[in-house]
Amino acid sequence: MDLRKLARGQQCMVRIPGVCNGNPETTVLAHYRLAGECGMGVKPLDVMGAWCCSACHDYVDGRVSIAGRETVRLAHAEGVMRTISALVRMGAIK
Repeated sequence: MDLRKLARGQQCMVRIPGVCNGNPETTVLAHYRLAGECGMGVKPLDVMGAWCCSACHDYVDGRVSIAGRETVRLAHAEGVMRTISALVRMGAIK
């Protein structure tokens, strides 16, 4: 199953306070960057991604910067966990 395509139309699981636009039409799979799992031109496995609205994705990918980068990383990591949980409930992964 293509987890990137499955992200379309889903609610944002990253939910950065004051940033999230809550628009499922903009949701994509945002890969969590973890040392040892990614690098130049190498993305992490799709299961290491979170359903993420366009606004949260801008912060996660660093296109928009805010103080508290660790807050963004934590929100993204929690979003990955929420996404994995939703995927299991949907039967998309075991």
